[in-house]
Amino acid sequence: MTTPSNGRSLCIVVCGAGPAPNIGNLMALAAERGWIVNLVATPSALGFLDVAALEGTSGVEVRSGYGQRASGPRPSASDALIVAPATYNTINKLAAGINDNYALSVASEAIGRGTSTAILPFVNSALAARHPFVRAVKSLRDEGVDVLIGDGRWEPHPPGAGGQMIAGFPWVAALESISP
Repeated sequence: MTTPSNGRSLCIVVCGAGPAPNIGNLMALAAERGWIVNLVATPSALGFLDVAALEGTSGVEVRSGYGQRASGPRPSASDALIVAPATYNTINKLAAGINDNYALSVASEAIGRGTSTAILPFVNSALAARHPFVRAVKSLRDEGVDVLIGDGRWEPHPPGAGGQMIAGFPWVAALESISP
């Protein structure tokens, strides 16, 4: 992914959900638009990713833990943040301020810095209807986070139907949300 950079850095936090193996699509779209990309994976996301392939094709290191020595800027100091696909668990923890893994810490700090942030959930309609999730989405929106769900945006899928929604996952919508 060698593309001229606009000098702006984007941190992508990938969670363990159906579209996660396709995170390279978002990385490629971002690189085409001149973003310098950092990739941070939740512990659950690692099981969905071919880390060696991602690093080999993109030249971007996949970070997942505090102890990793990494080159480049601190992910939470990026100019923009995308969390995608964002899980029910990650969204609820992020809104509650729970930082029990590196990815949540990076996202929480970025939001606290006022970083332009988009969250693209991949949750089913039963989970999305739960009061804790509805409150979490509202709380994150109250902090200025663009949570791309409902209101004509990405819609939760019926329980058990997530596999049918992976191909149409709107990576570009998250990128457009953080683009000036």
